[in-house]
Amino acid sequence: MTDASRTELGDFLRSRREKLTPQAVSLPGGRRRRTPGLRREEVAELAGIGVDWYIRLEQGRSVTPSATTVNALAHALQLNETEHVHLRVLAREPVQQTFVREQPTAAIVRLINGLNQPAYVTGRRWDLLIWNTAAQALFGFEGEDDAQHNVLAYMFLDPRARELFGADWAAEGRRMVAQFRSTFDVWARDRAFLGLIGRLREGSPEFAAWWDDHDIRPVVSGRKSLRHPSGERCCYEYATFQANDDPALKLVIYTLVDHESAGAHHGTVVAETKSC
Repeated sequence: MTDASRTELGDFLRSRREKLTPQAVSLPGGRRRRTPGLRREEVAELAGIGVDWYIRLEQGRSVTPSATTVNALAHALQLNETEHVHLRVLAREPVQQTFVREQPTAAIVRLINGLNQPAYVTGRRWDLLIWNTAAQALFGFEGEDDAQHNVLAYMFLDPRARELFGADWAAEGRRMVAQFRSTFDVWARDRAFLGLIGRLREGSPEFAAWWDDHDIRPVVSGRKSLRHPSGERCCYEYATFQANDDPALKLVIYTLVDHESAGAHHGTVVAETKSC
């Protein structure tokens, strides 16, 4: 394993350990605990491995866990299925690769431009590679250097995103960080990914705090409450599709479901009445 992989693995184990209470694993809480969550020796005992070996693992030192040990740690830390899969990815030897910004095919470009619904295509690093006029109207994407064409940069560094999501901005931002974490940990040594994270940490205290939580969530379809270009709060369903030509390319389509408020009045946007 590379140093970057070991660091991410150690950070993930530590973050899960600190969030797990003694009561959750039927251990006595004790009167004095200097740090939150379980102690390292408690995790080692629950997983049936040596304390020193686990400490070396969490500190990102040169040890590589077997599949059996990974499964034992997942059980000890009560990881869900998504977290368990992520732990397996972190524990295996990464493929040496260098990130190259993707290019959508001409067919995908024509598809995006032919859709009436807001739609865009992202790459591995969540760069915005192409979007249609409906997406430009909804999200405000524009200009060659607009938030450097990246979904995370738009969400955390562009004030238009806070206006778009309104009261749901924090929940949506936390969800996006947890979903991107799985991708980043595979590319943790790549300069392009490290540069993006550094820019986000510097420009957004919320991103920095949520990034350090090391939460992991799957990418799924759902609904979002967004400010329609008309000024209304509207409910959109969104879904993501993978391109066969290049699995790194993700097509995201938004479909308007319902209007949630009475809309703008004399040029002033009405406050949100509910989330969709």
